Amino acid sequence: MAAFNRVARNVLQKSPNDVVLLSAVRTPINRSFKGGYKDAHPEDILIPALKAAVQRAGIQPGDVNDAMIGNVLAELGFAKTGRMALNHAGFPNSTTFHTVNRQCSSSLQAITHISHSIMVGQVDVGLAGGVESMSRNYGSRGIPTDVSPTLLGSPVKDARDCLMPMGITSENVAERYGIGRKSQDEYAVRSHARASRAQTEGYFDWEIVKVTVPRIDEKTGQPTGYEVAKDDGIRHGLTYEKVSQLKPVFGENGKSTAGNSSQISDGASATILARRSWAEERGLKPLGRFVGTQVKGCAPDEMGIGPIYAIPALYKFTGIEQKDVDIFELNEAFASQTIACIRELGLDEDKVNPNGGAIALGHPTGATGARQTATLLGELRRQDKEIGIVSMCASTGQGVASLFIRE
Repeated sequence: MAAFNRVARNVLQKSPNDVVLLSAVRTPINRSFKGGYKDAHPEDILIPALKAAVQRAGIQPGDVNDAMIGNVLAELGFAKTGRMALNHAGFPNSTTFHTVNRQCSSSLQAITHISHSIMVGQVDVGLAGGVESMSRNYGSRGIPTDVSPTLLGSPVKDARDCLMPMGITSENVAERYGIGRKSQDEYAVRSHARASRAQTEGYFDWEIVKVTVPRIDEKTGQPTGYEVAKDDGIRHGLTYEKVSQLKPVFGENGKSTAGNSSQISDGASATILARRSWAEERGLKPLGRFVGTQVKGCAPDEMGIGPIYAIPALYKFTGIEQKDVDIFELNEAFASQTIACIRELGLDEDKVNPNGGAIALGHPTGATGARQTATLLGELRRQDKEIGIVSMCASTGQGVASLFIRE
């Protein structure tokens, strides 16, 4: 491993107060409106992930002091139905529950919040994850309609731009950073090819928990149990020729298409986090540890470049250097912004999303950050590597990045 500076060596040094991950799981990701979860509620998708996170961690539900689930679109911010799901999954009333919404980074923010609670001694064990049923909630809940006229007519452009459709921000990034249609389509093909290889070779098996959800039988019209076992958005054998034929979605001269943008998807994810001393007292072996998170803002009308600011801030905060990072899980909201971030940061493309990203796998917004964390830990394990970063842009102009170290 490359030589580390003094601060980074401190980051790598283990401590009894470290926040360690005892499990990191996710459900398969399926296409919204037509995939395996099309008739399911978000809680139907989340419950199996909650159960699996505890089982794979080797603990009991009652060991979890607090749970936090990221969600963007569900009714009442998923606050009530999330608590219901937790109780239904077998957690006692002593396990408290809350939610967080930082748009696409919601479940990564949940991991961060629970980790901070452990760091300051508030809890010893927590559950953090996310869920999204865009099939059920995308529609009008995706874009606010009941907005103050004061804000709609705000003289501050950045305030008005917070309502800008994400596809338009993608076009802005493509234009301002010189990202052509050909580059975006080529990137999309690569994402699918990598995800196809990973699925075929079983790389995702380590992180995925199969789930059974209600689904309406087309013949009887009655709900039946339906097993979802794998991601269904991956296009095996996808070619540039096919992607390049798709029409732009945001204007005739646009560059963002359904093929080079993240898929609208449903899915859930969950992690168990604990103080190292608590885990060691019980003979539990961590998968890795959480080191820290940085959040940085950018202009809302080019929100996709957020990681350009968040990742360097994370380097400074943790003391590591870019050359020290083995794998980057960079959420592919759009090919335009992913390419812009890779270029501006000077990232090694072989280290970025080696198993594909949201363009191929899908992007269930509230669940994606913890999904990326599970994928990262699995790939670090497979490659026998140590250091990884999870990062993404977020609506309204934010970049988020977190550092994890495999054990």
